[in-house]
Amino acid sequence: MKILVPVKRVIDYNVKPRVKADGSGVDLANVKMSMNPFDEIAVEEAIRIKTAGKAEEIIVVSVGPQKAQETLRTALAMGADRAILVQTDEEVEPLAVAKILTKIMEEETPGLVLLGKQAIDDDSNQTGQMLAAMTGRPQGTFANEVNVDGDSVTVKREIDGGLQTVKLTLPAIITTDLRLNEPRYPALPNIMKAKSKPMANKTPADYGVDIAPRLTTLKVVEPPVRQAGEKVADVDALIEKLKAVGAV
Repeated sequence: MKILVPVKRVIDYNVKPRVKADGSGVDLANVKMSMNPFDEIAVEEAIRIKTAGKAEEIIVVSVGPQKAQETLRTALAMGADRAILVQTDEEVEPLAVAKILTKIMEEETPGLVLLGKQAIDDDSNQTGQMLAAMTGRPQGTFANEVNVDGDSVTVKREIDGGLQTVKLTLPAIITTDLRLNEPRYPALPNIMKAKSKPMANKTPADYGVDIAPRLTTLKVVEPPVRQAGEKVADVDALIEKLKAVGAV
């Protein structure tokens, strides 16, 4: 079985994003970039499934600029076998990504697609669900636990009310949540080996996908500064304060 793992290059989660002066977007100049944390979890889970003898090959794919090669090399250093870079300097929306992944799935025929439930830059949480709808494959979103058994996979998923367990027939699509695992740090020998692992370079046009945006960003602004709290002497004073601001 092949496992396909899409990964995205995003601003490192330790970096505070800066808005451009003209409000047209987020300033990416001289900003540290890294793999989306949810995608790291997906790569780690794919490696664990392969180590358990339930998969033969892990393919990582990224849709983004040339520098996304660095993100793919990180995934290869973690333990993926080969990579596909679909290169574009344009901002690609989740629907276009799902269309590209659909074409790649037709070529690679993976038994399992593991991807992060969302990217921390846009927080869309859409690609996995769109991909499942387009391919007609069963999906297990927000995975807290994944167990592959023969021609099926059991997914324990996080929902508002607790945990829900679903059993999917392979091939299937799974999106990973934070508590699924703890991603490994690539060892230096594996980082060196990753440089010689195969990486195919493609473009959206190679897959016949139109990535023209369907949404227009009107303005990006910093969130408002939270107002300082105020202590009150008792419940009566609290109620009066709430009435004064129109909360009750």
